Parts: sequence; C-alpha cells; structure tokens
Amino acid sequence: MARKRDFSEITKEVLELTDICRANSNIDPELYTRYEVKRGLRDLNGKGVLTGLTEVSEIRSTKEVDGKTVPCDGKLFYRGYDVEELIRGYLTDQRFGFEETVYLLLFGELPNKEQLKRFSKLLAGYRSLPNSFVRDVILKKPSRDLMNALARCVLTLYSYDNRADDTSLPNVLRQCLQLIAMFPMLTVYSYQATQYYYADQNLVIHKPKKELSMAENILYMLREDCQYSQLEASVLDMALVLHAEHGGGNNSSFTTHVVTSSGTDTYSVVAAALGSLKGPKHGGANVKVVQMFEDMKQNLHDWEDEQEVSDYLRKLLHKEAFDHAGLIYGMGHAIYSISDPRARVFRGFVEKLATEKGMEKEYGLYALVERLAPVVIAEERRIYKGVSANVDFFSGLAYRMLGLPDEMYTAIFAMARIAGWSAHRMEELINAGKIIRPAYKSVCDERSYVPLGER
Repeated sequence: MARKRDFSEITKEVLELTDICRANSNIDPELYTRYEVKRGLRDLNGKGVLTGLTEVSEIRSTKEVDGKTVPCDGKLFYRGYDVEELIRGYLTDQRFGFEETVYLLLFGELPNKEQLKRFSKLLAGYRSLPNSFVRDVILKKPSRDLMNALARCVLTLYSYDNRADDTSLPNVLRQCLQLIAMFPMLTVYSYQATQYYYADQNLVIHKPKKELSMAENILYMLREDCQYSQLEASVLDMALVLHAEHGGGNNSSFTTHVVTSSGTDTYSVVAAALGSLKGPKHGGANVKVVQMFEDMKQNLHDWEDEQEVSDYLRKLLHKEAFDHAGLIYGMGHAIYSISDPRARVFRGFVEKLATEKGMEKEYGLYALVERLAPVVIAEERRIYKGVSANVDFFSGLAYRMLGLPDEMYTAIFAMARIAGWSAHRMEELINAGKIIRPAYKSVCDERSYVPLGER
C-alpha cells in the first residue's frame, strides 16, 4: 500500500538546497552602512523614514522644548481626536465605542446620534455570511491557526462577490464595511471548527444579534451559554477601540498602502495585511506576554517579592528564562518611550476586571513587573531614554480574564485593525498615488554566462 505523502516533510535534498541558497544570498552587513540603507525603513536613530502622508491617525511621542526634541508621554490621535478623550466621551454616555471609532476612522468626523444609529444598523445588516459558507469553507477544512483561517476566508469571499475587482470608492467602501462586520463571525466560527476537529470539543455556532455591539457579539457567539457581564463587554470594546488604528507606518497598515497602490482588489489587500499582522514581531506579542507570565508564576515563590521578581526579569534579559530570547515581552515600543497611551488608558479597566474575576493577585504581579522592568532594563541594557509597558502588556491579561482562548488573541487584534486598514485603503485610493516601489541596490557582481556542459 502506497504511503501517504507528507507535504510538510523537509527532505535531505531540500536541506542541501537551503545551504546553497544561504551561501549565495548572504550580504555583507558593512554594505548596508556604506550605501546608507535605511534597514526596516528606519534611520540610525530608529526613526521611521517618511514614505507617505495620512490623515487617519497620528502617534506622538516627543515634544519641542527650548528648540530641542525631547520624549514625552505618548499620545494617539484618531483623525485629530485624542483617543483618551474619545474613550472618556463614550464611557460618560455609558455606551460602546467601537462602532463610533470605525465611523470616525473611515469618514474623518464624529457621527451625531442619528448618523451613529444608521451606521450601526448598516454594520448589523452586514453581519451575515453567504449561504453555506460556514459549512463549505469554514467547517470543511479548518486550520489550526486562526489568522491563516481568517485569511483563507477573506480570499474565498472574493468568489462570492460579483463586483470583487471593482475598485471604485463606493464598492470598496461596501466591501470594507462587510469585512468589518464579518470578521467576528469568521474568527469565532473558525475557532469553533478547530476545537471540534482537533480538540474533540462540542461544535456550537451562534448567529450574531443585530441589536448587540461588535464586542458583545464576540462574547455572545464565542461562549456556549452566550452570557457575559457589562464590564466584560466594555473591556473588550475598549480593546477593539485601542487596537483599531496606529498610524500608517505600522507593518500591516503600510502593507495595506503598498498592496492597494498596485490596483488590486480589497480581498487581496486585506489578506496581505492579515499575513503581516500574524507575524510575532507585529500582532502576536500579546500571546508572548501571557506565556511569559505563566512561566514567571511557575518559577516565583513569592509574587510580591520585588527582589525575586527583579532577579527573574534579569534572567529574561540574560536569556536564562522563558524562551531564552532575551526579551521582556510587553515592555518597550518602537515609537513610545515614556508611556504608551493605549496601555495607560487600558490599565485601569483591566484592574477593575481583575477585581470582578477575583484575580487581584495576578494583576498585582503585572503591576509590579510594569514598575520594575524599566529599572532592570536600564541597568542591564544601559537604556535610559525610557522604557514603558505597551498595550500588549495588558491586553493579554485582559483576554485571559475574559476567558478568550490564546489562539484568538491576534485575531481579535485583526477584528479591530480591519477598521484602520479600511481607512488606509480608502485614503490610498482617494489620493491615487503611484505604485509604491522603494529602491533596492544590487551588490551582486556581473558574470558571464557559462554553458551547461562547462559548469
């Protein structure tokens, strides 16, 4: 009987070819300096190279003092509005804020009551999938990785759209709004399918309710009993608001601009952005934070002992603990130094949720690490510009307290960031720029062709 082929097998021949590829692809690091290459599109100080203009959002981490640029508490603005003020506004009214945030990002202004009501109704009307899509696409061949499953679903939706390649603004906006509304269903149903096929769990598919907010529907569809508290939904809603957008220069939003500039369809653009977000250097960091703390809790005798916690943090930096990567996950950011506004505003609500869940001890450990890590990093790495907790530091804990599975953490990021991607796609199309094509300099010597028989 013929053996079933294992497509994931790495053969000896592939290993040999890999060695050839590696040997003939190494570039001397000195050449990057010689030709002043901005690796990662950043200058020598780590500042991003200016590649475009945007009105969608702004990240602010410095200010001018006596003619000098100095670090300051981080600020995040959506369409010119301070995110912290936006959150205070909808919390004062005791309502959810994600739908309003989507409207603001897409259309550049805050909706009035009637506009918000109509927009929320429009999104609710798009919370449905094509006939048999769940059976034929999601359930037929589930993926163990939700981000891959989500990308596959998005690309498959192309086949169900009679105007898939129409890049006119009204059609692209329609596609974006549908994807924003569909993402929670695609993600939750893909997770349920994975649990059924690979973890021998019950298969439970709940249809979303039109009267519920995005955050409420995620919890409603995910939980077998459909139950959740007001605080749980509010914390998840805030996480969606804080993850909805973060400047045009982040990897997935820049990917959105790059792929959009080629003139391709919306589904291809969003799938590309999902592939970018999946990377552990971008959207997967919150899972690492939770895993790091689980290892920490297993290895600490006293979670309140500052010396013991500091010693563990030093072991992390010395590659002697957890994954031996030399990192304290959730600490530091490419732009923010003194503070990440998303972490700053999220912290208080995570603390409230910890109290509701009886997890004050866990929150206390997070708070202690947040206070000690900058000191340890400064001493061990000689970094004194300021290192603070980023949004991933607290979002992982929040998701854990909400009972959300680890597999969904990055997908929740995607459910929020699809709003920002949509705004950036519309902006790129509206301004009709050239195809984005940065320069790469060849450093390969020219060679003469050698006939096959003489090689």
